[in-house]
Amino acid sequence: MDQMKNQAKAKPGIFRSLWSWSSNSSPSAVFLFSDCVGAAAGRTREYLAFNDPENKFQPSQSALREIFLMTYLQRSSQLSLTDTLTCTVMTPGQRVLLGADWVWALLDLPSRNPRIQIAVQVLHVLQKVEEETQEETQGRSSDTHAESLRLAGTEVTERTCVERLVGFCSDIGWSCFALFLFFGRRGDPGNIYGLLSNNLHVAVGKCVRMDQPFIEGFFRGAKRFVTPAGMLRAVVRMKENAPLTLLIKLT
Repeated sequence: MDQMKNQAKAKPGIFRSLWSWSSNSSPSAVFLFSDCVGAAAGRTREYLAFNDPENKFQPSQSALREIFLMTYLQRSSQLSLTDTLTCTVMTPGQRVLLGADWVWALLDLPSRNPRIQIAVQVLHVLQKVEEETQEETQGRSSDTHAESLRLAGTEVTERTCVERLVGFCSDIGWSCFALFLFFGRRGDPGNIYGLLSNNLHVAVGKCVRMDQPFIEGFFRGAKRFVTPAGMLRAVVRMKENAPLTLLIKLT
């Protein structure tokens, strides 16, 4: 994780090449990223939107997350995207402590230091979250999860998962973005949406509890969403130390 805090300044022209693509050149990182995320979101949606007539089969939160990740990782490897944009999957303990399921890092070539990072947390329809939480309290909780909480101490365990991710990104700086992915939302359980921001830490200390309903509030009345490609373009083109918040639709 120390490497994540090593922020090297990008050389002029390096990131411009990330979105420039023509028939005479290799596909840009933006193009490849959009392809990989599209494949992962599409595959996950097949399970997310599935309705079992007998109500016996329902993918768990962890299964949906792993389907997305495995599809993304497989596709990114096929396209050699990892040479430019890496995907670091968090361990169960890191997920508890940091609030991140995985971290995308756009590399500053040729140093391969992370120039921009996107820390991702997967959220689900609240009703499903509450049902699975009740099941865990009845004896199905992970020993690793419990041990991580014990080692984390009071300061971490009193914060919500959302607050932990925001704190993690804030500690790294403006170049680290929190991305909350909704695998299904109220009124639209079959699609995947996202909120990306490097500015949520400003709510800390303002008597605002940052949790899932807080993140869902950003979507109220929203009618326009950017694509994953649009998200990465905006992140790359952003001026240094500038705030950025975007709503994304992945499916």
